[in-house]
Amino acid sequence: MSRNTISRRRALQQVALLLGGAISAPTVAGVFSTATRRAWAASPAWAPRTLSAAQLELVATLAEHIVPQTETPGARAAGVHRFVDTLLTDHYPAAERDRFLTGLAGVDAQAQSHYGKRFAESAAAQQVALLRELDAAAYAATRGEDAWFFRRMKELTLVGYYTSEIGAMQELRVSPFGTYRGDIPYTSIGRAWA
Repeated sequence: MSRNTISRRRALQQVALLLGGAISAPTVAGVFSTATRRAWAASPAWAPRTLSAAQLELVATLAEHIVPQTETPGARAAGVHRFVDTLLTDHYPAAERDRFLTGLAGVDAQAQSHYGKRFAESAAAQQVALLRELDAAAYAATRGEDAWFFRRMKELTLVGYYTSEIGAMQELRVSPFGTYRGDIPYTSIGRAWA
């Protein structure tokens, strides 16, 4: 591996730090599955297997707000929506998959209640306002079903993005000093250096 690359394992470690150290088992399994990585790679033949077209667009829109395009491409360009569909299909137990789909429907229901239209059809400022509400509720002392969904959506977005080629190669910076190895005996180094 060259010094200018970052492994999936390293990217996952960095994302775990962003999320407070906990990543769900189905997400971890999906990241390390070669078949999963191939399934959601940018391919014209790719088609969603769990999400409907409207749900796929909703996931892409949510993900793009979580990791927007800046000087580097955002979550949509990284194919996070494909990653989510692939993980839901191949790695999530049916109960969790259904729970996630219920959460997606809840986002649309809240947007409909607040703005009279589905989330993807709402103005960008309205979308951001609703996401801020969901984020505040997800990290409040008392959390409900919406909290589980939004936390999982953020997890899938961050893991999908930072383990994608775009996230790992364009967004994350590889240390110019190489990998830190704290387990090297001092006697094998000889002299310390800074």
